[in-house]
Amino acid sequence: MILAIDIGTTRIKAALFDSEGNSLKLELLDLPDEGSNSYQEIDARVWLKAFSEIISRLISAGEQNDLRAIVICGNGPTILPIDEKGEPIAPAITWLDRRAQKEAKEASIALNYSLDAAFNLPKILWMKRQTPNIYEKANLFVSCPEFIAGRLTGEWTTCLPNQGYKRIIWDRRALEMLELDVEKFPRFIGVGEIVGHIHDYAAKEFGLPKGLPVVMAGPDFIASLLGTATVKPGRTCDKAGTSEGINLCSERDIGDVEALLVMPHIIVPYFNISGVISSSGIALSWFRSRFLPKEDFETIYSRVASTKPGAEGLVFLPYLAGERSPHWDPNARAVFLGLGLHHDLNMMARAVLEGTAFAIREVLDVMESSGASVKDMRATGTPSLSPVWNQIKADITRKRLMVSSFPEPELAGCLAIGRFALGEESTLTEAAERVFIPAEIFEPRNDTESMYCDLYEVYIDSYRRLADLFPAISGLQKSAIVQQGPFGKGF
Repeated sequence: MILAIDIGTTRIKAALFDSEGNSLKLELLDLPDEGSNSYQEIDARVWLKAFSEIISRLISAGEQNDLRAIVICGNGPTILPIDEKGEPIAPAITWLDRRAQKEAKEASIALNYSLDAAFNLPKILWMKRQTPNIYEKANLFVSCPEFIAGRLTGEWTTCLPNQGYKRIIWDRRALEMLELDVEKFPRFIGVGEIVGHIHDYAAKEFGLPKGLPVVMAGPDFIASLLGTATVKPGRTCDKAGTSEGINLCSERDIGDVEALLVMPHIIVPYFNISGVISSSGIALSWFRSRFLPKEDFETIYSRVASTKPGAEGLVFLPYLAGERSPHWDPNARAVFLGLGLHHDLNMMARAVLEGTAFAIREVLDVMESSGASVKDMRATGTPSLSPVWNQIKADITRKRLMVSSFPEPELAGCLAIGRFALGEESTLTEAAERVFIPAEIFEPRNDTESMYCDLYEVYIDSYRRLADLFPAISGLQKSAIVQQGPFGKGF
């Protein structure tokens, strides 16, 4: 059996797979909300506690000897300082945290290539300047899956999906130019390589067999690309949740496109072109909490299914938390455009789902106008469990949309990586093709094409016309929040 682990931002997931790749058991465990300060941080000991608990749920004493490998992926870029014993000396700064804006700009200028504030080096540079005692005390800096793998094996590594990732992780030249201590950065290891084997202490602490190989799967988005077989040009992974990540496998480098992020793909020689939509699942959650708090999501999906495509001319701009791709506009705000007396909650709910699909189409359009080719989408995440939402996405984007028979792409990707590491598959591409089995396929319907194209033009033009107003609205909202105080009016 192969044990697959994904340590996400808010949840840890684990599955047991047999030799044929069938899922025997699946466990999900929510991580506690730290909420300790305004930064996006987490105590890494939370990962350890959750890891221990999910292992105890998943594996009985009689199954331990049947394990052949454990494969671990996790959230990132997240950075954690640890001491000589592998103990955290400060909270991990998660991939969501953008405190290092100044350091990112300075590093980008010094290195002559762009580094986002979410990446590792700006965060570590921030730490050196703002918390020098922690920086000096740190023996090593590791990310989430590397921390768990290190605690299991005593081997400390940095996952390097391929050589092209050094620019956004680190290399010796960058460390020296930024005056960071080279010895604080662990050796590189590739996806699918064995980090080490479970040692005595970890075997006792976590109830895993001593000597079990621990395989590096790296960042969870890499695992999701493999779990959806997004390993050939034109295939697109639609990773939906609170927000929505669109990752396209491309045979060509489209160059520096400000609206998108272009990185090497895990499969050489391809490229991963990605865009992130800020509000997807959270848009529907917001609508439900404000207008239909007593109804579950299935009931709301039924409401949407009862309405005609196009929501009778109602267009929703889903910018509830600003927007990332392709606008990168933190001031953008959500809008119901065209609301009339004839509209009801059912139509508004449909407009919300259609608005998120328009946002996806806009990202795909930027990809294709930049020279890439999009052939299909492979949907993952909780929204992909809704047939009506899937059909809306297919209709609006004009792309075939597939949903996997196994609901957790990161774990499926870990399975593919594990089979490759054990020599059961000769390449990661072959391993990925084997684990992705579509359960449903949604084809774009011809009878909605013209109407959705017209509404899409309205959607695009709406942002263009409103963009200049959003900063003023955002400023008024911030002013109201300051006057009201953090605990409500009067405090």
